[in-house]
Amino acid sequence: MKPSLLCLQAHSRSDIIHHFLHDLMIFAAAAIIAVPIFRRLGIGAILAYLFAGIVIGPSGAGFIEQPETVLHFSELGVVFLLFIIGLELAPHKLWRMRKLIFGLGLTQMLLTGSLFMGLAMLYGFDAGTSSVIGFGLALSSTAFGVQILEESHQLNTLHGQTSFGILMFQDLSVVPLLALVTYLAPGETGASEVTLLSVVKAIAIFVGIILISRYVMRHLLRMIASSRIQEVFLSMSLLIVVGTGLIMESIGFSLGMGAFMAGVLLADSEYRHELESNLMPFKNLLLGLFFIAVGMSLNLGTVLSQPHWVLIFTVGLLASKSLLLFATTTLFRCENTARYRVSSTLLQGGEFAFVLFALAGEKKLFDSQLVSFLGASVTLSMVATPFIFNFVQKKVSEGSNEHASYDDIVSEDAEVIVAGFGRFGQIVTRFLKAQDIRFTILEHSAEQVETARRFGNKVYYGDASRKDILEAAGTGKAKMFVLAVDDVEKSIEIASLVRESFPDVKIFARVRNRQHAIELLKMRIENVHRETYLTSLEVAKEVLMEKGFARQDINMKLAEFRNRDEDILREQMQFSDNEDEFVHFTSQANRELEQILKLETGSEGLPAPIETETTETAADL
Repeated sequence: MKPSLLCLQAHSRSDIIHHFLHDLMIFAAAAIIAVPIFRRLGIGAILAYLFAGIVIGPSGAGFIEQPETVLHFSELGVVFLLFIIGLELAPHKLWRMRKLIFGLGLTQMLLTGSLFMGLAMLYGFDAGTSSVIGFGLALSSTAFGVQILEESHQLNTLHGQTSFGILMFQDLSVVPLLALVTYLAPGETGASEVTLLSVVKAIAIFVGIILISRYVMRHLLRMIASSRIQEVFLSMSLLIVVGTGLIMESIGFSLGMGAFMAGVLLADSEYRHELESNLMPFKNLLLGLFFIAVGMSLNLGTVLSQPHWVLIFTVGLLASKSLLLFATTTLFRCENTARYRVSSTLLQGGEFAFVLFALAGEKKLFDSQLVSFLGASVTLSMVATPFIFNFVQKKVSEGSNEHASYDDIVSEDAEVIVAGFGRFGQIVTRFLKAQDIRFTILEHSAEQVETARRFGNKVYYGDASRKDILEAAGTGKAKMFVLAVDDVEKSIEIASLVRESFPDVKIFARVRNRQHAIELLKMRIENVHRETYLTSLEVAKEVLMEKGFARQDINMKLAEFRNRDEDILREQMQFSDNEDEFVHFTSQANRELEQILKLETGSEGLPAPIETETTETAADL
């Protein structure tokens, strides 16, 4: 009996592993096929994942039969997303957002939830069931909203931060909504009772997490980092996210909120960037899986059985939420374009609505038909969101010349316009200020503008890729334009606009790499400066000095290298549209450069190093 039982258990384990690998292969294949196609069509990756999920799910080809299990697992993607967002929000930044979270977020939730609740009661549902329907539909998708804003580089804008504040309050409201379902469920009389001991326990755990994160976790991370074993640090990163989430879940909060709090508490840590880089692949992978699972959850049977009602309900949901978001942002005096952008970002149903409605079904508060109907409508609202978002963004950008969402810029007849106030733009403007040269700074990141102003810098919040913003800043009267924007695509867009609209202004551009430089050189912008180029040459110079080579000989060879490299950069322009010729020319040019860099005795290279000890330092170079 024992051998046969062991064989049976081994066979069972083998089936589980085979089933898991089979599903994993299907997910990977669906993503690999759908995402590139949708990207080529100019559609975001989110919609590609949703479409792939619909195709492979039970209502499609039926490759995956239990989407609920996948959905629960893939919610870890939202957890990792919230942790990484938390890493970007130090406690003092979060405190500054309190009006957005507890003012705008609370108002939006009450208005939207109350409207849907009232409509549900008019339809014939009782007050309890209507409240769950109403406030469940009031939730928007954190994963959808943040991902859309990140893909369009708008998360750090004013409307991006406004959207994020609303989403944060909605995530906080999930806990009492889940408790409400349990309270309203038939026969659940004592489940919702809260004792003094449970409250004290929750507060103690909450305070304990704060103290451990602030005073213990950093020392532990420092100790692990000193071991220089990447796998251990990666394991620690995963433990922080999942462990904190599980602890917070044990006192009634969601996994995501626990992870977000952990991220906020570690936002000031010196290991913030290392944690983010370690977890980013997990976040991207699981978030893609989450959207595929949402697509698989769409019950096409429900949609096809009553398509007109599902369509009417979904359109009503999108329109109502959009109008209420616009009204709420107007009430809180958000700028005009920000109202449109927020309204087109958060109009869909949320991932926590699936959790809320599923729980209501389990507790017999909803019947299975209502759960399927609401779930189908929420899913379709997610499918429609990217199209609506792209349409509204295009109309707002093209159909309006106003710049009310940015600062009202007062032209000061500046000699220099600086676009971008990151680490590069800051150094440039410090030198200009020291020489009493008048300049105007434009920065597209609201967070960066706020930080700069705290240190006394006069920075305007504005998008330098818009002609009206440039005109308001006085670009037409300026003599020079410093392009210090970090994003390559944005930099090229701004350069093209300035070159076309203000041809007499001389452009000095910071570029990320050779390809970026080539694109600007094609526009006849000659003053391009690769951000790490001179630093790299200085490091090479110091290394050779340390080896004992004569400074004069090094300077001569480096000057020769710079001149030849600049020539190669300009010659590469003619081959930039032909990859084969570009590779051939670059390979040949690199071989020539190798002859310049050979460190050997003789006329071709540097003289042999002097064997005596040198006293020259970096300060002498």
